[in-house]
Amino acid sequence: MPTDTIFRHILDDKDHEKKLEDILRGRFRFSRKLIQRLKTGNKTQLDGVPVYLTTRGFCGQTMVVDLFEPEEAGIEPEDLPLDILYEDAFYLAVNKPPGQIVHPVGPHIRGTLANAVAGYWQKQGERRLFRPVFRTDRDTSGIILIAKNRYAQQQISNLSDKQQVKKIYLGIVQGEWPQANPTGILDIPMGPKPGSKILQQIHLQGKPAQTEYHVLATDGRYTLIQFRLITGRTHQIRVHCQAVGYPLAGDTLYGGTAEVFRRQALHAYRYGFIHPFTQNPLSLKAPIPDDLLRTGLFPSNIEDWDMEPRFRSPGI
Repeated sequence: MPTDTIFRHILDDKDHEKKLEDILRGRFRFSRKLIQRLKTGNKTQLDGVPVYLTTRGFCGQTMVVDLFEPEEAGIEPEDLPLDILYEDAFYLAVNKPPGQIVHPVGPHIRGTLANAVAGYWQKQGERRLFRPVFRTDRDTSGIILIAKNRYAQQQISNLSDKQQVKKIYLGIVQGEWPQANPTGILDIPMGPKPGSKILQQIHLQGKPAQTEYHVLATDGRYTLIQFRLITGRTHQIRVHCQAVGYPLAGDTLYGGTAEVFRRQALHAYRYGFIHPFTQNPLSLKAPIPDDLLRTGLFPSNIEDWDMEPRFRSPGI
């Protein structure tokens, strides 16, 4: 069985005499749909012996679950450049360049990140569904995290729902951010703009949206800011920056101008979370793209510059 489809757990005192189904559902958040699929075929073993999910386990026994399911990729593989930041049996993280669409949509059925990933997997002799974990706009550069199977996607989504995935962005806004407020939280609800399938707007009766920020540098014309998403609404950083009067440079959809940038100056810089399967801290970082570096707001010795998150909130 492929190692990236195997879930293994040594039962402890919390699991003693419980049904395996209850352990998987309650402790490891297996979805109802996944549990139902595991009930067909010899998908579950206890100390190497195939068992039903209704079997009760005992402390010290080893439970092994085969998560493999045949999948049809459905995306045309292409031999395209792919900047891989991290890969293990469960996740693939890549650095998306600005301007590349993540998933085929409408007339854009080739040249997407999904096509590139499908091509990479094809070279490895693998066929998988393309499962990007978090949405990213076409013109936002940086980290894209991809789950390799249904359960891996479910687990990282659970962490995100509990706000246990730290997502750090670097953005360049127009104007000089007020020196009196170098750090804070933009707590402004938002929702879809009526009549538009794309745009979002501030809406007092909308969904809660919180963005933590820390000013890093300014030249008077532009300000470099480090953002942390507390919630993850569509276009959240872009809408919040527009709302406070400092739109992202180049973001013509939300009040910015394209004098210097031909895209919104936003980069998914760092993700941090506890790996759901190894339980080890995992920190992902995407190199800063050239169009942001050319502003001169970053020091020449970037590798030596302290770019660790400067936020008050605890996290990785």
